[in-house]
Amino acid sequence: GIEYIDSYVFNKVEHVRFNSTVGRYVGYTEHGVKNAEAWNSDAGILGQEQAQLESICKHNAALHYSAILDKT
Repeated sequence: GIEYIDSYVFNKVEHVRFNSTVGRYVGYTEHGVKNAEAWNSDAGILGQEQAQLESICKHNAALHYSAILDKT
């Protein structure tokens, strides 16, 4: 399967991350935890992240996989 991760990093510190396998945001700093709680309660934001997995990741993975198979 494909796992989509969307990390929010500031000054080389990861504050919050969306992980498609978990299906929600996880905060790693005080500010990140607050953002994760807010974003996890918003179905629209979660839906946008899941849509990225479907429209970008799975689409591009299929293209790359086909390109690799063509060369083998």
